[in-house]
Amino acid sequence: MSELLWQPSEQRIHSTNMYRFMSKVNDRFGKNFKDYPALWEWSVDNLEDFWALAWDFLDIKASQPYEQVIRDKDKMPGAKFFTGSKLNFAENLLRFRNDNTALVFRGEDKVRRTLTYNQLYDEVAKTAAALQAVGVAPGDRVVGFVPNMPESIIAMLAATSLGAVWSSCSPDFGIKGVLDRFGQTRPKVLFTADGYYFKGKPLDSIERIAGIVKELPSIEKIVVVPYISEEPDISALPNAVHFKDFKDPDVTEINFAQMNFDDPLYIMYSSGTTGLPKCMVQSIGGVLLHQKKELVLHTDLTEEDTIFYFTTCGWMMWNWLTTSLSTGATLVLFDGNPFHPGPEALWQMAQDEKITVFGTSAGYIEALKNAGVKPREQFDLSALKSVLSTGSPLSDENFHFIYDHVKKDLQLASISGGSDLNGCFALGNPMGPVYVGELQCRALGMKVYAYDPGGKPVVDEQAELVCTAPFPSMPIYFWGDDDGAKYHSAYFAHYPNTWTHGDFVKVTPRGGMIMFGRSDATLNPGGVRIGTAEIYRRLDAMIEIDDSVVVGQPWNNDVRVILFVKLAQGLTLTPELEDRIRKDIRTHASPRHVPAKIIETPDIPYTLNMKKVELAVRHMIEGREVKNKDALKNPESLDFFGSCEELKT
Repeated sequence: MSELLWQPSEQRIHSTNMYRFMSKVNDRFGKNFKDYPALWEWSVDNLEDFWALAWDFLDIKASQPYEQVIRDKDKMPGAKFFTGSKLNFAENLLRFRNDNTALVFRGEDKVRRTLTYNQLYDEVAKTAAALQAVGVAPGDRVVGFVPNMPESIIAMLAATSLGAVWSSCSPDFGIKGVLDRFGQTRPKVLFTADGYYFKGKPLDSIERIAGIVKELPSIEKIVVVPYISEEPDISALPNAVHFKDFKDPDVTEINFAQMNFDDPLYIMYSSGTTGLPKCMVQSIGGVLLHQKKELVLHTDLTEEDTIFYFTTCGWMMWNWLTTSLSTGATLVLFDGNPFHPGPEALWQMAQDEKITVFGTSAGYIEALKNAGVKPREQFDLSALKSVLSTGSPLSDENFHFIYDHVKKDLQLASISGGSDLNGCFALGNPMGPVYVGELQCRALGMKVYAYDPGGKPVVDEQAELVCTAPFPSMPIYFWGDDDGAKYHSAYFAHYPNTWTHGDFVKVTPRGGMIMFGRSDATLNPGGVRIGTAEIYRRLDAMIEIDDSVVVGQPWNNDVRVILFVKLAQGLTLTPELEDRIRKDIRTHASPRHVPAKIIETPDIPYTLNMKKVELAVRHMIEGREVKNKDALKNPESLDFFGSCEELKT
């Protein structure tokens, strides 16, 4: 059994939104639930009652009530949620009109900006009126090629207030990466900035923007936010206007378009490392209800909280973070390199802004540990109540790192889901304990299991992550997928009427979950499936190894495990280090996990959202083309794997 790291006090448990929700369930349905596992079982066995109560508890604002909670609930895909209701996404996020701080922006330029909820509403009103004046209507696409700054949220809220569909990419995407995404959806208006900062340097975006819009004839207006200069030269951009000149100064109110629950809100994109990205269209009500459930119940977010997530506008965690506005919380936005000017930068910010919920990636936590940063010794983190981690499995050692070197008394919530659902399958439980290596719980209303190859749920065994009942934030369709074939193939081809997510997991006897990596990257030596995360957990504990990637290589009618390691500065791979790696993996994972070859590599490839791309490495070593290298942060790193001579013997 995993080691217990943290247990909330009874006082803390009883003060949580989750406890209040459980009490509502007990009162309304005559139950006597005292813990989360019982509440989860009820939520997935009584989906209509659960989602109806969630709608009320989360105070979803709708101009027209729903007629039915779930229609065609046995269809997956095909189920419809909250039919008959009318609502607006932006209206739900702008329901607080007061002088509390809505947004705090901290960028590498060192300028700190804030907006109150009143000021945010006012900015959105002026921007929405301008969008309407240039012809933006419900269903039109408005996109952002933007840093993570207040204007990005203002543009998104303005667009969605009109019933338009929002989509965004971060400014570190190359021209091809942007065109692969926006080129599929034909946007009408583009919001952008003149540049962004990274590692203390201003990087101009105007030339790339010109290259992008040249290939996007659908764009009728470009709105440019000044960031790296006060008055950027936009003469090279057709139909471009500065943001301050675009806004309508005379408008102070928003006429929120009332839309159907399942009208489109966002277009999200898959990573696109092996082909054109999938364009996943998600609904207004689905995203709002799903994300607000995760924020209020699983993250225990309230109006008194200050929440931060280290993200760009090209990662779904940006969308997730922005929905925090619906709770009245303060959102901290950071744009730039999290290690600039030093690796402690974000923790200095956490102290200064009194952040209560600090969200980041597992990769950042690993880098922080390797840099020797010990936030609890350097900063006052008394306000901090929880740390969230996602993007990849968090190693056992990094669970310990958070409690040893960040704060003893906090909830560490390792969470997992995807852009596909703009949310999570597994989340934090503010009423429950934290165990090493485990995600605390399966999410309420998400009928999640681990399926063996025969389609049977298993406990305490590695298997496929599936969801066997519909949920509100499922994509309503893929853009351009007229017959639904791509949508069906992506999730429903493996098990009938069941969402197969593509993650390799274990459901623990107490209801938690352990992640083992992507199932399409699962290793199969001798026909036995093993997860890559088990190997990474061992390597993360070795100070000699800076990073690594492990893949399976077809070899002699079987699959052999190949481990590539990027060593700490100044070190080389010696036979002694190889032996120690193999011995450690054999002892702490299994003999089947032991790599057949260990090869030193100069770099490890990552997507722009800092996800390790095992599949692209596998394509390279098998001589297959990686079609969409623009989706990678460091595409040049792939060259090594395609030309590695050691793989031929």
